[in-house]
Amino acid sequence: MNKKLLTLAVAAAMVAPTAAMAEAILYGKLHMSIDYADVDATDFKGWGLNGKGAVPGEGRANRIGVKGSEDLGNGLKAIYQVEFGIKMTEESTSGNIASGGNDTVSMRNSYVGLAGGWGTFLVGRHDTPMKISTGKLDLFSDTMADYNGTVGFDDIRADNAVAYISPSLSGFQLAAAMVAGGGSTAGYGTNYNSDSLAEAYSVAGIYSNGPFYASLAYESLGSELFMDTVASELGSLDPAHVGDDYTKWRVGLGLMDWNGFTLTGIYEEQSDLPAGQLSPSTEPEKLKLWQIQAGYSFGNNMVKAMYGSGNRDGRFDDADNLSEFKDSIEGDYYTWAIAFDHSLSKRTKAYVLYTQYDDDAPDSDWDGFSVGMIHSF
Repeated sequence: MNKKLLTLAVAAAMVAPTAAMAEAILYGKLHMSIDYADVDATDFKGWGLNGKGAVPGEGRANRIGVKGSEDLGNGLKAIYQVEFGIKMTEESTSGNIASGGNDTVSMRNSYVGLAGGWGTFLVGRHDTPMKISTGKLDLFSDTMADYNGTVGFDDIRADNAVAYISPSLSGFQLAAAMVAGGGSTAGYGTNYNSDSLAEAYSVAGIYSNGPFYASLAYESLGSELFMDTVASELGSLDPAHVGDDYTKWRVGLGLMDWNGFTLTGIYEEQSDLPAGQLSPSTEPEKLKLWQIQAGYSFGNNMVKAMYGSGNRDGRFDDADNLSEFKDSIEGDYYTWAIAFDHSLSKRTKAYVLYTQYDDDAPDSDWDGFSVGMIHSF
């Protein structure tokens, strides 16, 4: 079904009448990498393509989409976007390397909305303002060293999103979004108590002026998003209860392409994490994360590096009996990476990188090497 949906969408865009195509843009990003990883937790030591599977870190986020607008007059436009995520290799844990997994095609940012001098209003599936606030600060985005898969920043693309993005006022911009519950959860089944228009919400303030960049964001995911009441009522699960909302705040700073130099820094705190995200044996409480990145561009090349760390803070009912285990779970982890990029053209780039992840928790270390090429259209 997903493959047929993608085929029909691309075919429709290509055969539409010329008049209809005037405001439609076909775009995409194709990213392939050859990866090597050494993973303590699984004893995997070997090669793969495009991450995921046994190779840790984030995937390569290949995509294709159609976007456009219609002029409604008086400075008002109707806007739309439909974007598909595509997996060009065996990037899941299905192990089906011969014919591809069932999740080959997925939905990315897809919405309809209105835009004018007052800003942009959209409804659909979209990155939250927190994710947007530091996206351009990650020089290793969508690679093995992406900050979500190494440092652990929690970026979300939300379904059921209602969002507003203000125009830029002397470099300042505000973004806000709320997520309607609709009886859904964040992967925990159905919960009819998840019924608020703002079951989750995210806000961000961004300043971007010349080489200077700064952002501050806050995000809250309501506790109802982490409870499956329907399964509990049917007796297939014990009654679940999550007392507190899962909240995050993040600050980002950047000096972007100043005489070839780029320097970025991000700090984030996650509080009352859903059970199991730190460890199944703890009552999660807080995760503190930070990262710095630096890059220098010369000609068609860029050298770059990153270093980051996370600190876990879990709650234990019996800390005396679990002191040794508590030390390992509440310890720090560290990650770093170096890379070299070479732009073959304005739309095509090749790179090579190495990244390492060291954790106080036992059997959690890994490191990897990646060579890749990215083409945007």
